[in-house]
Amino acid sequence: MDNQKFISYCKTAVVNITNLHVLKNGEDKIGINDVYVVWLAKALQNNKALLNTTLDNGLYYEITFNGDKTELYVDTYKKQSNEALII
Repeated sequence: MDNQKFISYCKTAVVNITNLHVLKNGEDKIGINDVYVVWLAKALQNNKALLNTTLDNGLYYEITFNGDKTELYVDTYKKQSNEALII
């Protein structure tokens, strides 16, 4: 799958998951323009991307396309911390 098609599928998946499962009643729904790609990679027939939304909820989405099975997998994560370490 080419990158633009994959990104389109990913953004649509994030919008649907966020609007159905993350937002509470009364909160404004998000659209495609509220989702952005943080990182993207393609290896052979597989794609992977990390996406985020403009919402301030600490969630990000890891989406993988399995080209062998033509399946899209979505994992949702919540940032627990962001610390600077001196090394």
